[in-house]
Amino acid sequence: MLITIIAVSLVLGGLIFFHELGHFAVARSLGMGVSTFSLGFGPKILKRKWGKTEYALSLVPLGGYVALVGEQDDSELPEGFTQEESFSLRPAWQRLLVVAAGPVANMLLAWLLCWILAFGWGTPQLLPQVGGLVENGPAAKAGVQAGDTIVRIDGQPIVAWEDMTRAIARSNGQPLSVVLERPHKASINGEEAGQGQAGQPAAPAGTSGTDATSGQSGTPPSIMTVEIRPEMSVRKTIFGEDEKAWLVGIRNTGAVRLVEHGFWGAAAAGASQASDMLALTWKSFVKLVERVVPLDQVGGPIMIMQMVSKQAHEGIAGLLALAALISINLGVLNLLPIPVLDGGQIVFCLWEMIFRRPVNARVQEYAMRAGLALLVALMLLATYNDLWRIVKSAGWFGSGS
Repeated sequence: MLITIIAVSLVLGGLIFFHELGHFAVARSLGMGVSTFSLGFGPKILKRKWGKTEYALSLVPLGGYVALVGEQDDSELPEGFTQEESFSLRPAWQRLLVVAAGPVANMLLAWLLCWILAFGWGTPQLLPQVGGLVENGPAAKAGVQAGDTIVRIDGQPIVAWEDMTRAIARSNGQPLSVVLERPHKASINGEEAGQGQAGQPAAPAGTSGTDATSGQSGTPPSIMTVEIRPEMSVRKTIFGEDEKAWLVGIRNTGAVRLVEHGFWGAAAAGASQASDMLALTWKSFVKLVERVVPLDQVGGPIMIMQMVSKQAHEGIAGLLALAALISINLGVLNLLPIPVLDGGQIVFCLWEMIFRRPVNARVQEYAMRAGLALLVALMLLATYNDLWRIVKSAGWFGSGS
């Protein structure tokens, strides 16, 4: 229980604090006044004033806040501040930079966390090992067997499962010359993962896979070449949609290797992982709006705390990866064009920059009310889903399966 409380406080509090730190850093760099910068919410436990800003440690450690001078009303400025430091009196482009800095800070934090993961643990790479075949599929007809490892396709080396799927996708149905490595005694460990899942996520960092020659007693594997003609088939995406793709009818073993990186190589690998997280998160929001992803899949604070608790007990690598993913989600969520969120304020600033006048105050007020109502409705929906999942898993209404 104590580990859960500490993990949730550090992850959620840290992510929100880093978000606010982005606002604070850009505001101060532009000479805007900040009256208070607090780590946490509620009553202040410790506080100290440096310059004009009061830095505080508050009772509830879940996040923090930045009180910008003139953010709400510039008629009464805090003592010691001038109108030149007022947020509301600054040009629209400066206010936009301050508002956008929070979500950008979350993206930056996700990259830093992925950098740490890549440097400390390496990045998982799904091996091109055949774990199963579709009956009468192109690969089965060509003589491919479970336990084979794909070595080359049309003369191009295949190092990872993604290399193979890209080569198949580029084939446009033309025959492929595939070089296989076949152990004399195949031993396939690990859970099979279907090629039929488009956009399949990589296995968690720290998972170890079997070598292509596992289960052998010093006998070198056989090398053979087969010709496979991909077929256009329908597969499910990770969002449950049907899509057509060139497939050969094989499934992988789920085995991975951990690719080690140097310091700067890890930075590039971390950027790639964070970019993949961002693309998947954005696509998830789009699919939610399109109703491809049902509303009952929306999770809230309870589900996040459950996930953080689970990863905290399983290891630091999984916890860091989850923190990076939540940070990306927090950044994307705040960029949605809802007035009470940063994205809504960015829209107001862009309007002012384009039309050379601010949005009508009454329009802003009604938009803020509507945005707040929408946000509250989403939070209630997410909380309801979280509670309903707990009820179902407890088996109070029949089987929890």
